Amino acid sequence: MIEYENLQKVNEILFDKYKENFDKFIRSGWYILGNQVNKFEEEFADFCSTKYCVGVASGLDALILTIDAFDFPKNSEIIVPSNTYIATILAILRNGFIPILVEPNIDTYNIDPDKIEDKITQNTKAILIVHLYGKSCEMNKISSIVHKYNLELIEDCAQAHGAKFKGQKVGSFGIGCFSFYPTKNLGALGDGGAITCDDENYKDKIKSLRNYGSSKKYYNDDLGYNSRLDEIQAGFLSIKLKILDDITNHKRELAKLYLDKLDNRFVKPVVDKDYFDVYHIFNIRHKKRNELKRYLLDNGIKTEIHYPLSPNKQKSMIDYINGEYPISEEIHNTTLSLPISYFHTKDDVMKVINIMNGWLK
Repeated sequence: MIEYENLQKVNEILFDKYKENFDKFIRSGWYILGNQVNKFEEEFADFCSTKYCVGVASGLDALILTIDAFDFPKNSEIIVPSNTYIATILAILRNGFIPILVEPNIDTYNIDPDKIEDKITQNTKAILIVHLYGKSCEMNKISSIVHKYNLELIEDCAQAHGAKFKGQKVGSFGIGCFSFYPTKNLGALGDGGAITCDDENYKDKIKSLRNYGSSKKYYNDDLGYNSRLDEIQAGFLSIKLKILDDITNHKRELAKLYLDKLDNRFVKPVVDKDYFDVYHIFNIRHKKRNELKRYLLDNGIKTEIHYPLSPNKQKSMIDYINGEYPISEEIHNTTLSLPISYFHTKDDVMKVINIMNGWLK
């Protein structure tokens, strides 16, 4: 059986260092917002080529706090892709604002820059883009629109640690929001998230918001949250960050096999010299996706669907999202995620390829 994911196998190479770090952590007696968080924040800011990083409790919290820190007026609208994980839209709604959905480019699955301006109104305050599956959005056009309309740019980088557009890393174009959920390329051993930025005042606001709205103990200047990156998770992330480039390069090698060897009956990810893709997810599309998924499972290969239902079809979104989003729905109805974890070998991927190419549909 070729598993889709196995976090024990992914992290096994780091177990000894994790144990050593945990021993130091537990003996330190300092368990919240200590030296390990400070250290990781500095390291991850450097990795992302930003001045600052603030660790928070999850990727969703990163998005919620990022939007909150801007103090947008009531009834503000935030543009967001229709093809995304629901957390991106939840963050807008949890702040009391209005999500304005824009369809993706069918080839990249990311928000289509050519469709954004039609959705901008006098109430638009920000564009929240998503670098889905580990591919950067088309940042030239998006940055130009942000500048033209004087909007804020928020990047959902939950799946794209280290991805680049024209050599620039995601999370450094605007305000970067990251998840360290265990399955991510840079995954913790629990929940975790971070926000990257270059503005010191904005950084200080996020640090206050994550800690009950307090910058000085027992003095609360903002209506804040309890959303702090755990000290122990920060230590684990510092260890894993050292091999993140190795993880990325390994996944890119596996992706190249899929791209070169997999039959063209399957719609594969597009490749472009301007994009450095990190392949958190390697997805293909096929109109008989469900039959293909069953066939692969019958042949000992586990796959996943990211995601089976588009946001506008979710029950929780009925009162918040209007309109039809056929491109997003087409993607959700046909996409299939293939095994591409750090523990997978080239032999594993070739087995997947050979079995898929032998499918007679």
